Amino acid sequence: MIDTRAILAVAVVVGLGHAAAAAQPASGRVSRAALQQSCWPAADLAVRPGEAVVQRGVQASGPVALRQPYPATMPIATALAGSIRRVTLPKGVKLVALTFDFCEQPGEIAGYDGAILDYLRRHNIRATLFMGGKFMTTHEARTQQMMTDPLFEIASHGLHHRNPRLLSGAELRREIEGPSVIYANVRAKLAVAQCVAGEPGALADVAGRFTLMRFPFGACNAESLAAAATAGMLAIQWDISTGDPSPGQSAREIADIMVRRTRPGSIILAHANGRGAHTAEALPLAIPKLLAQGYRFVTVSELLAAGRPEIAETCYDSHPGDTEKYDTLFQKPKAPQQSSPAPRPSAAHVEPFNPFSR
Repeated sequence: MIDTRAILAVAVVVGLGHAAAAAQPASGRVSRAALQQSCWPAADLAVRPGEAVVQRGVQASGPVALRQPYPATMPIATALAGSIRRVTLPKGVKLVALTFDFCEQPGEIAGYDGAILDYLRRHNIRATLFMGGKFMTTHEARTQQMMTDPLFEIASHGLHHRNPRLLSGAELRREIEGPSVIYANVRAKLAVAQCVAGEPGALADVAGRFTLMRFPFGACNAESLAAAATAGMLAIQWDISTGDPSPGQSAREIADIMVRRTRPGSIILAHANGRGAHTAEALPLAIPKLLAQGYRFVTVSELLAAGRPEIAETCYDSHPGDTEKYDTLFQKPKAPQQSSPAPRPSAAHVEPFNPFSR
């Protein structure tokens, strides 16, 4: 059970990072919407043909170099240093958080599913976007567009989408802290852009750092949970997985999962990095039905501020232990002990990364 002090700690964390996302800008400050409009015409925000396609085997797209230290932060309260799966809300309050992951690994450039973002903007649907550090480096302009959009909250999704259960020490800290360094760099570049430079305080309503993160593969252990808390970020899981990376999961099936399983305080997982196979088609099927049922879409931080987080001691998809399969699933098989050359990997060994397929 989370006590009152822990709830206040949530409010403090949310207030530091993202309260401005829902509030009107203070006098003399530029709103996020106005900032976005001054930097990008509507046509530049819209979906582009082929942009959602994942580019694989890109040798130049390797590990990201980090040149700045992680900014000093206030650690998360012990009572909140677990895996937040959903939020218990006051009776009669029907809020839900829609979240999208933007994962990217070395050797590839992930897609950007603009059709999803276009739909959310067109229908004024709020969402939290969990971005990988490497994704932000290869999609810098898109990242800036999303960080300036008042509908969206930006959060961390690991540096290279490495399994945190297999990391420790400095490697683990780099995977967890690296995206915040990259985010700060991308934000700093926007600050000196021509459309911003002449506006003092133009970025005042753009969050300065991450306060939320989602572990790659949805996997964690005690050390990675502690590392996230030390870095000042709440670990956000989900209670509804759409299963959208599976090509066999149709738009209708994704929509049915969303409508059937959503309850007040739910956190829904989907993907917008070119691996949400039918997500863009599913949203127009599911969201109107949820709105008709009285649900209101909010960011994760807004959801946390409205109720009491339900926290688990570990991370899992639908039941404890189910994400531990990623500890071995992507390991390459050992070469046979023989004098002849080892056989080339079969197609099964080079399939595109698909961590949440069913």
